[in-house]
Amino acid sequence: MEHELKDFLHYLTVERNLANNTIVSYERDLKKYAHYLRHVEQIHSWNDVSRLHIMQFLKFLKEKGNSAKTIARHIASIRSFHQFLLREKIAEQDPSVHIESPQMERTLPKVLSMEEVEALLEAPKTNTPFGIRDKAMLELLYATGMRVSELVNLNLSDVHLTMGFVRCYGKGNKERIVPIGSMAIKALKEYLERARPQLIDPKKRTTDALFLNHHGQRLTRQGFWKILKRLAKEANIEKELTPHTLRHSFATHLLENGADLRAVQELLGHADISTTQIYTHVTKTRLKDVYKQYHPRA
Repeated sequence: MEHELKDFLHYLTVERNLANNTIVSYERDLKKYAHYLRHVEQIHSWNDVSRLHIMQFLKFLKEKGNSAKTIARHIASIRSFHQFLLREKIAEQDPSVHIESPQMERTLPKVLSMEEVEALLEAPKTNTPFGIRDKAMLELLYATGMRVSELVNLNLSDVHLTMGFVRCYGKGNKERIVPIGSMAIKALKEYLERARPQLIDPKKRTTDALFLNHHGQRLTRQGFWKILKRLAKEANIEKELTPHTLRHSFATHLLENGADLRAVQELLGHADISTTQIYTHVTKTRLKDVYKQYHPRA
């Protein structure tokens, strides 16, 4: 069973060209699934798996306290894997065919107000190379709405300041070109001229990474997350922040100011517009709050 799982992960990497984080997620889910089948159901061949076995595994996940979102992700992984086994003629049938994902409450993304964004962008102290870097990262995130993983994976060659755009690679390594505004361009220029040369460690191998850490190497997602939490505290922002907060705020503020939904979809790199539509619910919720606060008969 282990051999087929390795073949599937190789297929996701080479043929589907999925992002590393996605492949890691598939691997984690399917290893848990395979372990359950072997040790609980005593199954040692994928051809022996039935719909009932999958349902029992999902029941096991629920009893362990997994959320509907986590269970839905496991179902997606299992479904993709069994489709692969059938297509490759490793199995004679797909037992996952009629298994439905659980209904999930769609939670509205948390967004910052424009005032809170301003406070956050002004939080970095630009009298140090790290402060200049932090300012450039925040300005770029809010200017483009890119994911944190896309931000930390940027190389020098991806940024075109004279033409005013940045190239990033989203899910499935899909390339997109995103325009950047004058404030982000100014912050990036200052970082490239004044800060980045000081962050490079001359004793180590040079790197093409745009944003560097204190070791002179590429900043990680975890490193950025620590920086964001610290700066939010310094800006007196009490809302719970996630690495996606600036991305959510970028999309919401664009729609609030009259941007077209299709344009926002392109900027965010969403394959399906239904993913972008969540932000229209956010703007409606905010409009209701404004109405209740300011209308005399609300």
